[in-house]
Amino acid sequence: MTDEKSELVIDIPVELREVKSVHSIGGLVFEGDLPAALFHLQLLTTDIANWKAASEVIVVFHTNAGHATLGDEAYNASRNIATGNPYKKLVADLIDIGVKVELCGATAKVNGWGNADLLPRIKINLDAMARTIQLVQQGFVKITE
Repeated sequence: MTDEKSELVIDIPVELREVKSVHSIGGLVFEGDLPAALFHLQLLTTDIANWKAASEVIVVFHTNAGHATLGDEAYNASRNIATGNPYKKLVADLIDIGVKVELCGATAKVNGWGNADLLPRIKINLDAMARTIQLVQQGFVKITE
């Protein structure tokens, strides 16, 4: 292996005029210390901005990833730690650029979480499965992470 970086040539460029995607996040997989799904959303939203595309991007956290939507106090209680939610700025940044973030109502119910336990601007849907079906039927592309 050489110390020189090889050139990267994009063989299949992509530019979209419209993006309608629903991202189903049921567990956090990491690239280093960063949840891959949040990193991928950052890449996608950067692409959307570069394309100047119309977009509707919705993220549905559920199952073992639901805690990413919690405020510090509820996060600490749920994760049995005292550090607060390490993902809150990443989630807030996504919301600030127009990504809609939702928590599965079934996940919230089984964990005893209410609306007051969530980060600001997070919505609770009926359940992740029904919500994803609804959005796919409305023409959204489903991305599973």
